[in-house]
Amino acid sequence: MKKLIVTSIVATALVFTVSASAALVPGVFDPGSTGCVEATFSKKTLHLEKNCPTATNAAAGAEITGVSGQTFQSASFTLASATQCQGGSPRFNVVTTAGLFFLGCNNVTPTTNANGTATYTFTAATLAAAGQQVPTPTGTIQFVSVLIDAQGTADLTKITFNGKLQKLAPGRADFARPCKKGGWKSFTNPTFKNQGQCVKNLVHGRNAAKKGS
Repeated sequence: MKKLIVTSIVATALVFTVSASAALVPGVFDPGSTGCVEATFSKKTLHLEKNCPTATNAAAGAEITGVSGQTFQSASFTLASATQCQGGSPRFNVVTTAGLFFLGCNNVTPTTNANGTATYTFTAATLAAAGQQVPTPTGTIQFVSVLIDAQGTADLTKITFNGKLQKLAPGRADFARPCKKGGWKSFTNPTFKNQGQCVKNLVHGRNAAKKGS
């Protein structure tokens, strides 16, 4: 009996360690069932596709777990080529107690590596150096994802958040989670009229924000 109890405690501890560590959970947002978005992870590469017009309300990416309760320090990813940066896509979506923050690949100056890849690093310093096109995230982190919502493909490697390299984890991403179960009512910067408006701004970010401005 004691052996079973010890085994159970160890198993529980392992589960907690995995869930508490920072990890990538790939997935797609496709409420219209278009089938035009895809997210896969293979050979340390997060491959994202959106094979439909940018205006289509669909996105592909990964949820970054294990960072809730932290404050933003840094984030980065490396693209197979700088040509895969389509405006503000791919980007990090960071939801904090202070609001919703978009950190797009066009908001910082990339570092071109010897093999032709391009690394995009987001910190208060790099965002300021690029003209502070978007605000640096403040407040306590509630949710983070990295995704594309523009037509095209992106191959992301070396995805880090707050200094930790993100590795694949089991599960299914839910990019709309912060807006669900009345969560849309808690946003103050910006505010939303309903859950649907919240989801469009969170997942299909800049396009929805521009249309609503």
